[in-house]
Amino acid sequence: MNNRREARTRVMQALYATEMAGAEDAAHMAETVIAPRLCADTAALAFAQRLFWWVHRHLARLDKIIGSHSKNWDLSRIALVDRIALRMAIAEMLAFEDIPPKVSINEAIELVKRYSTAESGRFVNGVLDSVLFDLHGRRLLNKSGRGLRGMEAIRKRGSQEAPAREPSPGN
Repeated sequence: MNNRREARTRVMQALYATEMAGAEDAAHMAETVIAPRLCADTAALAFAQRLFWWVHRHLARLDKIIGSHSKNWDLSRIALVDRIALRMAIAEMLAFEDIPPKVSINEAIELVKRYSTAESGRFVNGVLDSVLFDLHGRRLLNKSGRGLRGMEAIRKRGSQEAPAREPSPGN
């Protein structure tokens, strides 16, 4: 497992534990779930901590975005692991300028394929594809360097004005 994938896995686990225990335990979860597994790799640890805290601090904003792109699905009906993976990928799209959006989407899909239901990968892909197209259209993606990879396909899609597909949650 590469270091960023391991970091994302630990962030997902810490966010899940925080959701179960309550927001007041966030620092404890970051210290006990993320730090011990990544302490040998300072870059992966820094990435994981930044992602964890960004998601934790922007939950309402992230959930609003998810809700607006998962039509006919109340947020509480989306499996918790799927919601967390969606939050993490959207956070990467918004706040991590060096990560290409397609990498964030692919990593979220891999997380849910491993830790959620058989249909979760398709659902997460559909929601994130819609989110990416919307964020790009509203010029909310701040990407540079490696983060620009794959952006040409998004621009092309926008010029074709293809309607977004309705994702199915599969859970």
